[in-house]
Amino acid sequence: MRSDYSRLQVTALVALRFAIGWHFFYEGVSKAANAYWTSAGYLDQSQGFLAEWFGNMASNPSTLALVDFLNVWGLILVGLGLMLGGLTRTATFFGIVMLALYYLATPPWPGFVYSIPAEGAYMIINKTLIELCALFVTLLFPTGHIIGLDRLVRLARNRGSAQDTQA
Repeated sequence: MRSDYSRLQVTALVALRFAIGWHFFYEGVSKAANAYWTSAGYLDQSQGFLAEWFGNMASNPSTLALVDFLNVWGLILVGLGLMLGGLTRTATFFGIVMLALYYLATPPWPGFVYSIPAEGAYMIINKTLIELCALFVTLLFPTGHIIGLDRLVRLARNRGSAQDTQA
């Protein structure tokens, strides 16, 4: 695959992908390292049209255990995929899904008040929504095929295909 992007454009897109990946990875590892971490408090704070669904997750211990497991490992795997450029589109898609769920669990909409800190919430737009938009940008550009494990896999496949046709 040929890239028609300038070196600066590719560098900026890969830096964006890596920074978001690091954020996901760090959040997942920090949650995994904390034996007392749970998403229950966050889910209990939910307001908006999905509040009942999130509240039900928090109130059912087996569902909550599954949500916590998926959240921690989803963060770690999405983070690794984005940082390393491996399965980049898949990692980006699931990162967008996770961020959308975080946003909808505690939306920064007028009239909603939470006891959890709302760092970076500016009426409708918050850090979560901004990161979701940035991930959407990375979904549109195949940076993993330019710099990352996706490129190495593609090159290896192309070499294998070339050897098969020569044989």
